[in-house]
This record gives sequence, C-alpha cells and structure tokens, in this order.
Amino acid sequence: MILYHGSNTRIESISLEKCLPYKDFGRGFYLTDMEEQALRMAERIARIRGGEPIVNIYDFDEANLTDGSLSVKVFDKPSEEWATFVMANRDRKAIHPIHAYDIVIGPVANDTMATQFRIFEDGYIDISELTRRLEYKEFTRQLFFATGKAIKLLKPL
Repeated sequence: MILYHGSNTRIESISLEKCLPYKDFGRGFYLTDMEEQALRMAERIARIRGGEPIVNIYDFDEANLTDGSLSVKVFDKPSEEWATFVMANRDRKAIHPIHAYDIVIGPVANDTMATQFRIFEDGYIDISELTRRLEYKEFTRQLFFATGKAIKLLKPL
C-alpha cells in the first residue's frame, strides 16, 4: 500500500517526539492513502509555517494490519465510538495517551466537524445527533502510526 504524508519538509527520519499532540487519534505520525489529500495538507502547512509543499511517500505492507503483530483500530466511517475517540484524543485536560493502539485508521475530523464537536461538548446536541450530522460530511481517510514498532514498517520511496 502506498501512503502519503503532506508537509513543508522532506522527512528523512520519522520522529514521534516531533509530532504534535491533541490530534484526532493522538500524538503520532499521520498519513493517507489519498495523494490529493496529502498534497492539500502539504499546501496548508507550507502556508502556515513557510517552505514548499512536499508530499513524502511510503510503502506499507497491508498484511501488517491483520497478521496480529500490531494493535490496530479501524473506523470505517464516523460513528458514536469514532466521535468519542476523537474528542478524547483532542481533550487537553485528559491524561494522554488515550489509547495503546499501534495504528488507527479512520476519517479525518475536519474544521466543520470540530464545530459540531463543540456544539456537542456545549450540550446543545447528544451523541446520536452529533453522529448523524457527521455522516453527511465529505470524508478523507487517515492512517495514524503511534509507535516506533509501527513506524519501522514504513518504507520511504
């Protein structure tokens, strides 16, 4: 499987210590199997931090997801479980890390979704209404690598 990581720099060596906390699935290295999504992220990061948009490309053997060597969580689509998981990982008051998965795969919670999360957290809607509202958004997919064990399986191209 070919995976892409959008950035403003060429990544020679992945360092989990450089990854930002409080993201959808926690502190780790995020990739996508959608090249266009990675390019959009690279352009966004370059606008914010400077530099040029760069899409780093990796090969990953999908067999690692099911051979039992890694702890993997997959969210096929937004759900109550996914929404609760994302909100817990984004919660700056919670004790982190929230989970012990090596890899998490699922939808990206974009800025529109973040607004829906705030409406839920403020008590205006319940979890089922939050999930219903998120079902109609355009989704992109992310693959989150949380551990050195998982990172070692990414082969730069």
